[in-house]
Amino acid sequence: MTVTSPLLVEAVRPPHRRAERPLRGIFLILGATVFLACSDALAKYLGRTMPPVEIAWLRFLVFAVIMLPAALTSRGGSVLRSARPKLQVLRSLGLVSSSVLFITGLHFLPIAEASATSFVAPLFVTALSLLLLGEHIGVRRWAATLVGLIGVLIVVRPGTAAFNPAVILPILSALGWALTLTLTRMISNADRTVVTMSYSALIGFVSLSLLVPLVWVTPSWQQLALGLGVGLASTTGQWIVVMAFRHADASALAPFSYVQLLWATLFGILLFGEIPDLWTFIGAAVIIASGVYTAHRERARHLKRIVAEPYPSP
Repeated sequence: MTVTSPLLVEAVRPPHRRAERPLRGIFLILGATVFLACSDALAKYLGRTMPPVEIAWLRFLVFAVIMLPAALTSRGGSVLRSARPKLQVLRSLGLVSSSVLFITGLHFLPIAEASATSFVAPLFVTALSLLLLGEHIGVRRWAATLVGLIGVLIVVRPGTAAFNPAVILPILSALGWALTLTLTRMISNADRTVVTMSYSALIGFVSLSLLVPLVWVTPSWQQLALGLGVGLASTTGQWIVVMAFRHADASALAPFSYVQLLWATLFGILLFGEIPDLWTFIGAAVIIASGVYTAHRERARHLKRIVAEPYPSP
């Protein structure tokens, strides 16, 4: 699963002030959506001839290779020296499961439908924040969550002829991604970002390396190039997302992050002949509205925490 995530950046953002350049942030987030949608489109194309686990393995292979120089040159000791290693491992496994489930879902679903459904992740974060973090969830955030779930029901339409049971895969992928985001909050003050990223790359690559021999299909050079393209596009997109949120707030950028759904729809039409129906667009609009509001409330809570924290003594 590769979606832009305002909640993730708000969770790991350092508390210090930084320059506000909203226009630059908007351009960056728009660029990121292209890379992330390309990654999903390539994964769907490869899913016709390669198992999802192998595609995810190639994605994490690229991730690990990119992280290796940062890990080797990192200051402050080993990048695997974590204050909360068990949570780091659990977070990494959540990320891996999210990726495999979403790629599997792409094999059975139109890319626009899978992408729209996956954007329900911020709503799962609301529930997990209550269960794992003990956070107080206000009425307005619960209402936004309910509206988002209604949007998902509009997209998947259970009980009708349009319902595809495979839609449970991107929903479970969104749950795995939400667990990743929630655990990111729990460890963000305990470990450096490079530690978290290194755990993600290493655990993801190792765990999938144990599974990939069971389903291995020897790729052609073209398939190998496309598989590496999946990992490169995904990693580049997520890196640009982090850069974008250094220049503007989540509440300002969240609406533009959903442009990824438009790219996914375009790629679905051009590459796979998938034309979403009206209900998919309506449901996606409801999910987006709910997600934007949730990001706004998250930003408000973030600012409230900063105001409540005492300033350090000079």
